[in-house]
Amino acid sequence: MIRSDLKGNSMSLPVDYAERVYAGVLGKTIGVYLGRPFEGWSYERILAELGPIEYYVHQRLGQPLVVVDDDLTGTFTFLRALADHGATRALTPEQVGQTWLNYLIEGRSTLWWGGLGTSTEHTAYLRLAAGIPAPRSGSAALNGQVVAEQIGAQIFVDGWAMVAPGDPALAADLARRAASVSHDGAAVEAAQLLAAMEALAFVESDIDTLLDEGLRCIPAESIIARLAGDLREWRAEFPDWRAARRMLAEQYGYERYGGGCHVVPNHGVVLLGLLYGGGDFGRSLMIANTSGWDTDCNSGNLGCLLALRGGLAALDGPAGQGVQSQKDAAQLNAPTPDWRGPVADRLLLSSADGGRSVTDAVIEAGQIVTLGRALAGLPPAPPKAGARFHFDFPGAVQGFQPPADEGALAIQNVAGHSALGTRSLALRYQLSAAGQAVQALTPTFALPDPRMEHAYRLFASPTLYPGQTVRARLAADAGNAALVTARLMVEADDAGDPLARLEGPASSLAAGEELELSWTVDDLDGAPITSVGLALSGAAGTAGTVYLDYLTWDGAPQTRLARGATDGTAWRQAWVDAMDQRAQRGDEPLRLIQNHGTGLLLHGTREWTDYAASATLTPQLVQAFGLAARVQGLRRYYALVLAEGGRARLVKARDGQTRVLAEAAFTWTRDQAYALALRVTGRRLLASINGQPLFDVSDEDQPLSSGGVALLCAEGTVVVNAAAVAGA
Repeated sequence: MIRSDLKGNSMSLPVDYAERVYAGVLGKTIGVYLGRPFEGWSYERILAELGPIEYYVHQRLGQPLVVVDDDLTGTFTFLRALADHGATRALTPEQVGQTWLNYLIEGRSTLWWGGLGTSTEHTAYLRLAAGIPAPRSGSAALNGQVVAEQIGAQIFVDGWAMVAPGDPALAADLARRAASVSHDGAAVEAAQLLAAMEALAFVESDIDTLLDEGLRCIPAESIIARLAGDLREWRAEFPDWRAARRMLAEQYGYERYGGGCHVVPNHGVVLLGLLYGGGDFGRSLMIANTSGWDTDCNSGNLGCLLALRGGLAALDGPAGQGVQSQKDAAQLNAPTPDWRGPVADRLLLSSADGGRSVTDAVIEAGQIVTLGRALAGLPPAPPKAGARFHFDFPGAVQGFQPPADEGALAIQNVAGHSALGTRSLALRYQLSAAGQAVQALTPTFALPDPRMEHAYRLFASPTLYPGQTVRARLAADAGNAALVTARLMVEADDAGDPLARLEGPASSLAAGEELELSWTVDDLDGAPITSVGLALSGAAGTAGTVYLDYLTWDGAPQTRLARGATDGTAWRQAWVDAMDQRAQRGDEPLRLIQNHGTGLLLHGTREWTDYAASATLTPQLVQAFGLAARVQGLRRYYALVLAEGGRARLVKARDGQTRVLAEAAFTWTRDQAYALALRVTGRRLLASINGQPLFDVSDEDQPLSSGGVALLCAEGTVVVNAAAVAGA
């Protein structure tokens, strides 16, 4: 077992650490997607309407599979506290609470906003926003035991285990600190037990040992410890899990606890699936989901634990063997069900950090591994020089899926054909007509799904922009019989039908040839890019394989952040809306309205570093307005602000503290347009208004090194006439 060095010295990590984290992220994601469509259903209703849950049922209920869900968003968003506060073992509950305030849009993103005294997380958020720091924000002394002991702490715990592989004590301690922001008592103890078992699962597979060691991390007199003991006794007494589930309902059911979703019954379901599933991923999740109550939460936690324990092999589907096509799976006589194929690694995380909203299991695993390495005193080691799509885990496809006509293209993760790594994505094409092109694309942006209007709301910005340079490495299979032409391409939503498409220069590959592609994406008249990938074409009847080693992009955007010739629907939805109100009148692109405090309208990604942002704004009745750059959420940014009293300020916001970097007199009036510009290059910030230089400042105190842009409005209304981003 790996133990912590409390002095922070370098430690060894499991040899397969990165791949096991990827498996854990997938296990969590699959579990959530499996249980999400019938969350809150009773055991009796599930059996009557769906039967035992042995595979995805979303289509039977008319729902999409890949959805926004609090279980996933909260898990991977709250973990960013480590990245934002130095990846230290000394992380405090108060710092995790700052992360809540930075990334959560009140009443809209990430959580179930059920109200003060009803939703535990909403209650804790209101405490934090009122200036009550964690851990008091989540304490039973302040909020009452019923509120403090709901399920949320357990839901969001998995990331804290994955940064502490083999170290249950560290995982339990990190889980305690994070959970105390919003929870107390049994809820925190359940989170600690689960985190300890997940951390130990990197190096230990025996289920009873996992539970024994996990229980060492919580008080022996805890109700969670007593629950675990009872379930073990029932397992010994009742061979059928249904009998144990009946005992669980009788002795620990919802009616024994207050609130809408208490942790104790649901933790019991996680342990029920673990003890009766025998380590089998599918059987364990069947038990947890068929048992009812908070199905997606319980299934997600259990799925993560079992995938960490068994690695990718635990997922036991054709995609686990590197197969993306069902036809290929049948040819291999692979086992079913295919847990990974329909998911294709895809994740949607809705927060104020909109550039991280459209993501995938490989990307999120990479973020976690970097944090885990930092806690172990090790530097980052991203695959393939940090390429966004690197496919270097078995079965990883990162959102690339075959088109509807599966006969034209099959996609499979395979070993080899990589210059920098060990794996690549095989694109097996069949061209039936001269000039026909097949396309292999992955999402870079997503619009809300109307089928899920009742569920969690998606806030997202595109991950790729005009002006950025897309790069990819390809290799043609040595057995190809004919040349194939390859182009990089993007699709963009211009509110038209079909989607707008742009393609880069054509390059031909002969059999066995390798090729580096590079293309700077052209302007798209303000339309957000929704997907990126490759188009392959050639002679009629041509068949072959092209291997995609990696695909990535870099550089500053060069784009107008405004609608073009279309109605601009997609463009407006590409902003992350943290305003009180937002409206459009006539030819105005946007009208921002903030009734209380300061509101932001955010756009872009954390990867932007050096660039120039500009916006033409017309203030109406407003206290202050401005333009922000290197925005990393709601409470971390630089901003050029015009405020009441005829003042212009260059400010830095960081975790609730706002510091004025420079200030000058500047008379402004209502209903007059002002062109604001803010250039960020390294530590240097240059600001101008109406083309006249105003500030030139170097920030030497913990500078913000990257982030997107935002429009700022404080208590009033401002009209946005134009906005743009360009290279510095």
